[in-house]
Amino acid sequence: MALSRKRKIVIAVSAVALLGIIIVISILAGGKDEPEVTTVIVKKRPELRSTVTASGEVRPIQYVNMTSEVAGRIEEIYVKEGDRVTKGQQLVRLDPTQLQSNQEAQAAALQAAMSDTQNARTQIIAAQNGVANAQQAQTAAEASLAQARQQVVSSQTSVDRAQVDLNTAQRELKRATELVESGVASRSEYDAARDRFEQAKVALSTARANLKTQEIAVEEAKARVNQQRVAVVNAQTNVKVAQQGVQTSEARATQQQALLRGQGSQLAKSLQLAPITGIVAEIPSKVGQFAVAGLSTTPLLTIADMSTVNVEVKVDETEITDVQVGQKAKIKVDAFQNRDLEGEVTQKTPLAVGKSSTQGGLQNTINVQEAKEFRVVVQLVNVPDDIKDGLKPGLSATAVITTKVEKDVIAVPLQAIVEKPATPPPTPAATGSVPQPTPSGEKPKDVKGVYILQANNKVKFIPVETGITGESDIQILSGVQDGMEVVTGPSRVLKMLKDDTKVKRQVLKLGGGNANTEK
Repeated sequence: MALSRKRKIVIAVSAVALLGIIIVISILAGGKDEPEVTTVIVKKRPELRSTVTASGEVRPIQYVNMTSEVAGRIEEIYVKEGDRVTKGQQLVRLDPTQLQSNQEAQAAALQAAMSDTQNARTQIIAAQNGVANAQQAQTAAEASLAQARQQVVSSQTSVDRAQVDLNTAQRELKRATELVESGVASRSEYDAARDRFEQAKVALSTARANLKTQEIAVEEAKARVNQQRVAVVNAQTNVKVAQQGVQTSEARATQQQALLRGQGSQLAKSLQLAPITGIVAEIPSKVGQFAVAGLSTTPLLTIADMSTVNVEVKVDETEITDVQVGQKAKIKVDAFQNRDLEGEVTQKTPLAVGKSSTQGGLQNTINVQEAKEFRVVVQLVNVPDDIKDGLKPGLSATAVITTKVEKDVIAVPLQAIVEKPATPPPTPAATGSVPQPTPSGEKPKDVKGVYILQANNKVKFIPVETGITGESDIQILSGVQDGMEVVTGPSRVLKMLKDDTKVKRQVLKLGGGNANTEK
């Protein structure tokens, strides 16, 4: 069916109206091409702090996990968890019956060893007396030997004298025989000479017999002397044996004394005393439980020394180089959320631990994909008494460590920093010069800077040199001056900005408040 003239006019007017609406919308949309940005006016700050934030827990300056050093049934526990104890205070008592019996048996063994030692010393005295007696007997034997030798000398003299007498009697007998034969002497004179000769022979025989007897007596005296010498040596040997027996007995007595001291020490350990002054943090054992000692010793209780309180935190490996001993810190314990505590870094461990690992130190394997952390100890100082009494081991805490402080600085918000790729160097054809060689593999570094707002609401990129980083701001060493207006966001807009781009600004009022939009 053909359209009527009236219907065609209506369609044409509608088309023109639609086109007008599209043009109006395009015009209105064209007015919103200018991106909206937030800006801040740079002002010099009196101070900027660079900090490292790490979490951890409250730890005592030292703690002792007390375990049973002797076996026995737990008869008494004198404290409760949370009690304050002083060094030397009684904590736990174990049944001492078996230990007392062992000590008494050891005391009896020591007494027997001491008796043996006394007997051995008596044997030394007896052996020394034997030596003295043997030496006296030897002296007497040597005197008898000397006397016998003197008798031999006397007997030899008697033999010599008898021999002389015999020789004289023999000569007289010969002379008498000659006189009788010649008729000069009588027969009686001859008989008398003959009798004297026979008597001299008998006297010589007797003297020789006495000499033989005395020589035999000398040999017997020599044998007695040798026998007494052997007796002296044997007696001296007995003394040495007795002395060795005393040494053995004394060593055995010393051993028994040491064992007795050990048994006494074991008995004393049946009553556990506090090794330090602190707070009873945990009591895993119960009265009536049998405590064992050795490789699987029974834990009795844990004492924590809270006289000095530390907070142990783990710092990421990217920030640990900024943390040094002596730096100040602000501590916030979760149990006291509205109170900031003062602290000071006292220790930084040299070994890292993986975030998923439960133990630190050097490992046999290396995991380069896992992030590492370092343990840092912060000591709490000037802790109020009300908080100190409430601090317990294991409470969660966060430490904000001040690593560096700069005075009178120019700083901008962190989100204002923009990193742009480095401008490539001009080609040789464009400059007409020979290009300078660059180190092999060296990649041009990105340029760090900010956008500042100029006249007519146009932005300009300015390279900057940065310093320390605070919680939300970063120090500017060069490039930005006091009073400049810096673009801070939004980040999606900052990434697309270019020099001389016209923007709509929202001035950020430092210290809070809403932003004002300006063209």
